[in-house]
Amino acid sequence: MKDFAAIDFETANRERSSVCSVGVVIVRDGEIVDSFYSLIQPEPNYYNYFCQKVHGLCNADTDCAPVFPDVWKQIEPLIEGLPLVAHNSPFDEGCLKAVFRVYQMDYPDYVFYDTLCASRRLMRGLPNHQLQTVAQACGYSLENHHHALADAEACAWIAREIL
Repeated sequence: MKDFAAIDFETANRERSSVCSVGVVIVRDGEIVDSFYSLIQPEPNYYNYFCQKVHGLCNADTDCAPVFPDVWKQIEPLIEGLPLVAHNSPFDEGCLKAVFRVYQMDYPDYVFYDTLCASRRLMRGLPNHQLQTVAQACGYSLENHHHALADAEACAWIAREIL
């Protein structure tokens, strides 16, 4: 796969619609050509302890952030015509569908590929298939795990290697 968009969401709570940040990395002809990151005001707008502990974001970070439809208007032209890739794509695709539903937006049936599933099939000797482990095995050092853009970059690297 040479042309795709790697995407990663972080959520504020257990609701899939509560996306609080997004990272997108655009790959064309096997090269990273663009990236996008934004904080997002989550819906519902509260943070639980577990999610906050994972990514370090809180209400103070997103209270003045744009809402999802405004952020998606910036992302949509970047990803037009590209398949989406995520590490554990059922989570990220579920977030995308949930937040589209909350804001009553028409979901365009994006095609998703999953680097987690592919790594389990192709890289059986790893101790686990977490993003940072698979990225390391593909020659990429993930420095800022659970920052949406850093995770999307790691996913893009993995996808270029194994998809």
